[in-house]
Amino acid sequence: MGHPGFGLSDEWATRLRQAQDACHGWAPGEYGLYSGRSCAYRIGMDYSQIITREPGKRSGKPCIRGTRITVLDVLEYLAGGMTHAEMLADFPQLTEEHILACLAFAADRERELETVGA
Repeated sequence: MGHPGFGLSDEWATRLRQAQDACHGWAPGEYGLYSGRSCAYRIGMDYSQIITREPGKRSGKPCIRGTRITVLDVLEYLAGGMTHAEMLADFPQLTEEHILACLAFAADRERELETVGA
């Protein structure tokens, strides 16, 4: 069934529970909706097998493997108010893992920019 609060698959619900345990017993609802996911991100998501760059595809922008959907596309859809469920319905080739990988990729790039600018 997964985790009803996040709409995740069983596999990702298991990963989230493991991350919660690793983050000192975080409980759903204790710190809000995003606490569990941000905690899971701090544990680390390996998006290297999901996000790729190919010179001839979408001008070399980072894309979701096997698609022409860029990380920027996903971020813009989310920023425009699309929910994960709407994205998954509109783009059947996407998975929840792909969306989370795009967010992790963007967070890492932002962290790199902060480090360079400091």
